[in-house]
Amino acid sequence: MTLIKDDYLNYLSKFGQQEKRSMFGGTGIFINSAMFAIVTPNSMYIRGGNELDDKLIRSGCERFRHVKKSKTATVNYYEINKLFLTDQLQCDLLVTESIAFSCRDKNVKAAESNRRLRDLPNMRLTLERMVKKAGVLDVDTFFNAGAVNVFKRVCEHNGQELDYKLLWIFAGAIQGGHWQLLSEDCKQQLLDEYRQQIH
Repeated sequence: MTLIKDDYLNYLSKFGQQEKRSMFGGTGIFINSAMFAIVTPNSMYIRGGNELDDKLIRSGCERFRHVKKSKTATVNYYEINKLFLTDQLQCDLLVTESIAFSCRDKNVKAAESNRRLRDLPNMRLTLERMVKKAGVLDVDTFFNAGAVNVFKRVCEHNGQELDYKLLWIFAGAIQGGHWQLLSEDCKQQLLDEYRQQIH
């Protein structure tokens, strides 16, 4: 008699070439390095995401809970055991959607982590160098610091107050648009915030 876990692993193997790793007390199943399923000795879970969450909840699938000592972590994976037994066609569709979402999400995150400062709106190589010299080395740090802090750091590094246009340029880069599209109110707010910080 095969174990239920083997049945689940065999079922998932039909969806393509996979890698397996120990995760959350079970086995994480990956396609193209994107994890889309967790198999435990008694259950099979697939990753949700966006509208897929609603479909899984409507199908009566419950979220995976990982109990670790005194804490219980709820992750975005849903149990599909009942669907597997009662409606394999629907189960196939949901697994396929889960794989597509997981791979897409991984690619988006990989692209974001490879972004350079010069690739942001309004930015160019000279500005990237200027910002890096002031200690803001990557896109994440730039976003987390915010336009006012980056502008302040750049001014401090240069030993003088620079053109406020640079503050708008940084704000536009963070907001994802051209600095000239910032409203006058927004510009004034940024300026007020900067002046408060230096006094």
